[in-house]
Amino acid sequence: MKEFHNYLEFAEEIIEDIDTTVENLGPCKIPSPLKLHPNCFVSEENRVTLRVNYKYLKDNLSKNKEIPSLELAGPRPYIYFDPSKVKAGIVTCGGLCPGINDVIRSIVMTLYYSYKVNKIIGFKYGLQGFISKYGHDVIELNPEIVKDIHTMGGTFLGTSRGHQSIEEIVDTLERMNIQILFMIGGDGTFKAAYKIKEEIAKRNLKIAVIAVPKTIDNDIWLVSKTFGFDTAVELACEAIRCAHTEAIAVPNGIGLVKLMGRHSGFIAAAATLATKEVNFCLIPEMDFDLDGEKGLLAELERRLYKRKHAVIVVAEGAGQKYVQKDPPEYDASGNIKLGDIGKFLKERIEKYFKEKNIEIVIRYIDPSYIIRSVPANVEDRIYCGFLGQYAVHAAMAGKTGIMISYLNDQFVHIPIKEAIKRRKQINLHNRFSLSFLESTGQKSLKNV
Repeated sequence: MKEFHNYLEFAEEIIEDIDTTVENLGPCKIPSPLKLHPNCFVSEENRVTLRVNYKYLKDNLSKNKEIPSLELAGPRPYIYFDPSKVKAGIVTCGGLCPGINDVIRSIVMTLYYSYKVNKIIGFKYGLQGFISKYGHDVIELNPEIVKDIHTMGGTFLGTSRGHQSIEEIVDTLERMNIQILFMIGGDGTFKAAYKIKEEIAKRNLKIAVIAVPKTIDNDIWLVSKTFGFDTAVELACEAIRCAHTEAIAVPNGIGLVKLMGRHSGFIAAAATLATKEVNFCLIPEMDFDLDGEKGLLAELERRLYKRKHAVIVVAEGAGQKYVQKDPPEYDASGNIKLGDIGKFLKERIEKYFKEKNIEIVIRYIDPSYIIRSVPANVEDRIYCGFLGQYAVHAAMAGKTGIMISYLNDQFVHIPIKEAIKRRKQINLHNRFSLSFLESTGQKSLKNV
């Protein structure tokens, strides 16, 4: 993994009151079919200590409290499920993201070749695939079917948004005799996965639920980096470079780029750091004023006076106080529909300079759907491969109600119920935040 990923972790956050206990369906008594050196197998005692700040460490050591630690992911010497009898299901939910097909492929290949599991089902169009009224067919998956899907963007299985009946989903799992369910998705998917796991437990069924974190925004708590993020940043940088080229080509040229990031500005901030061509980076975590002596418009005017061009990057969730509808509207998944901050800024900038009789040329670029729809880059493909493999190892060992996470430079098991407690956002007081502000040279855009 690239070194800068460590800046996306939460070493300066205090992580407390976290339950790291992993649920197991039962004791593992079946010798693993994997022909590995004994050192390659992982023991249940192998733990990864969470990074915490010094104050938390000092306070808790003085109270003889243990620092939270996580179960290390990887193949176990003994497994819970009999590979010859197990049947697995895979579903993808929510928005598109580079790398989904790579994870699907990795899960299928690991099940089939490493554990000799040959009954693998793909559910079409997200959670709708479990509900009979939609009439979506299931797909029997094997290496021949998935061997080339990593070259395509999107999801081979299709996706959907919106709530579905948890009872009907578990009915389908029970009726089809599915013992393992892999769910690839984000926050909404994880909340559904937890409810599915709870309904399974209520019925005393032995079905493992394993989640793989997917969100282009990189906003899932207790994950250093979600897959697709590297690809998104790479393509976002291309858009920023284009905006910069347009801006410097004319007097008082302004390049305005809107990037994805509903609640967290990681793509915008990381792309800003990578390109070194951004003058103003606006993210959801950081409030800003438009008007006033220290507001964005006045700062932009000063920038144009000095350098004759400027580049602005705005995350889609930034500045929603200016564009949010009242009352708010919601999508099928229950998320608030965002106002279009990009178009709003373009119009407000044009109006501001027109009133001042200052001629500008503004170029607006919104690459959102291009960024999320492309195949994964090399870095993400490698990462997705690991996620799929570790998901299978966890499932075959009878783990349930967990997500596979990359945290503190290790792949670990994290209970889903902990991952959905909060959303990961940029810490405005850590080194990562300071770095992208230093890169732009921007000041506070607040008047007070």
